[in-house]
Amino acid sequence: MPLVEGRALEKQGVLEAAKMMLVSARTAPKTGGVDDILTGMVDGDEIEPLAKAMDDIGDERGIDGFHRDAKNVRDSDAVVVIGVRGSKKYALDCGACGYNTCDEFEKAEKIEGLDFIGPTCLFKALDLGIALGSAVKTAGVLNVDNRIMYRIGAAAVRLRMLPEATVIMGIALSAKGKNIYYDRIWPPPKK
Repeated sequence: MPLVEGRALEKQGVLEAAKMMLVSARTAPKTGGVDDILTGMVDGDEIEPLAKAMDDIGDERGIDGFHRDAKNVRDSDAVVVIGVRGSKKYALDCGACGYNTCDEFEKAEKIEGLDFIGPTCLFKALDLGIALGSAVKTAGVLNVDNRIMYRIGAAAVRLRMLPEATVIMGIALSAKGKNIYYDRIWPPPKK
């Protein structure tokens, strides 16, 4: 029987874990049982365009953290992206979005900010947070190193990775001898 090198199998394991993370995000509790979560995964050659977009944003804004996180993404085995259709209303009229009613919120002009599209329904944002928490819990249970990164989300929105999402966060995944996301330097070194 030929020996299959462990590193190749470990990468396959990370991809299987990423799939389970998508399941966890999908089955996470949602406000009123309404599911506006969107999910996806990139690996292999698809990681580079994401990291490049992060570098581009870092160059444009002069924010070194985008470069540090782009390096982390390049060193990752896979990246999970989770977003939400945050411009949909929940119909509670709570006012947390800045409008008096959900109808006002839904009629409001949708504005593309530097990274995300707003305004965002608070309850949809909470749903995104719960989905992210469920996904990283699954990664932790499966012993896959991970880190939620805002900057991945900003690049994912720019690349329209989840076209209907108004807000996206990314989760970098790795299986190495040491967690590459744990002791990152802050502030990040200049490029």
